[in-house]
Amino acid sequence: QVQLAESGGGLVQAGGSLRLSCVASGRTNTMAWFRQAPGKERAFVACLTSNGGSTDSTYYATSVKGRFTISRDNAKNTLYLQMDSAKPEDTAVYYCAARKAIGCSPTIDYWGQGTQVTVSS
Repeated sequence: QVQLAESGGGLVQAGGSLRLSCVASGRTNTMAWFRQAPGKERAFVACLTSNGGSTDSTYYATSVKGRFTISRDNAKNTLYLQMDSAKPEDTAVYYCAARKAIGCSPTIDYWGQGTQVTVSS
């Protein structure tokens, strides 16, 4: 069982930046961020997965590509989401997620509790 704990959420003005962190109790091959806005379903944001080499492969939702960056520090078992050029439509609860398998997929093994991000206009 891997436990995930997010932090770093808060209030940011439109155009500003915020960095989310997710500390994992163990290592998994794939980690991701999802978000859920009020009245909407949980949606994919970004994913990072081992490619068997020294680097990871990353994938982004179209709505955040070029503005958000996903990364991880394996030594600290920590996943990050750097949010730049934030927009009001980025307002949501952000969830950290992890998969034991290699490859990004909607099938998630572990979820965090979520952290609220609010972007003011």
